Amino acid sequence: MAITNGYATLNQIKAALRIPTADATDDSLLEMAVESASRLIDAYCGRNFILAGTTTRYFNTENPYVVQIDDARSISAVETSSGQDGVYDTVWTIGTAGGDGDAQPEPINDYLGGIVWPYTRLRAVGDYTFPTGPEQSVKVTASFGWPNVPMTVQQACVLQSSRIFSRLQSPLGVAGFGDMGIMRVSRGLDPDVAQLIEGYRRVNGVA
Repeated sequence: MAITNGYATLNQIKAALRIPTADATDDSLLEMAVESASRLIDAYCGRNFILAGTTTRYFNTENPYVVQIDDARSISAVETSSGQDGVYDTVWTIGTAGGDGDAQPEPINDYLGGIVWPYTRLRAVGDYTFPTGPEQSVKVTASFGWPNVPMTVQQACVLQSSRIFSRLQSPLGVAGFGDMGIMRVSRGLDPDVAQLIEGYRRVNGVA
């Protein structure tokens, strides 16, 4: 199998496990480990780090001034349905940092906590407000996703992929024996992996 939307390459995981590049014996299992680790990272963070391209998506909000959106590298159109009837009859102008506009993408300047970050919300400016309620009343056309996989996410994927692959050598959860007796493989996300990607987690839908 080939790796689809993985956050590490086959050669990176081979290097981490000290497997020669030319040794293809376990390539399928290694690729499966990379994909599995990548999806675990997605689930833990509540987002993925793949650039999906320009698509149209729909959002709800209970806040008339702010709407949370999926990660977006650039936003080309924002429309709302004033009657919440599926007819998007209000077109918003999109603001830029220091410029005018009805909808200001945030975070401003593409940075959050010192990290290059995509847009994760829209803020209504001036007299404009977002329709509230569960009717998918905000329509956004954007280039959704991340332009590049962050280095810490790549590192986390390498560590978790290595752990998943190595787990095949201890199918009963026993890693070996030491002075204190049986050493077991710990369960769940590797603690170092969790620390690497903690800053990318969405909390209650907020970046």
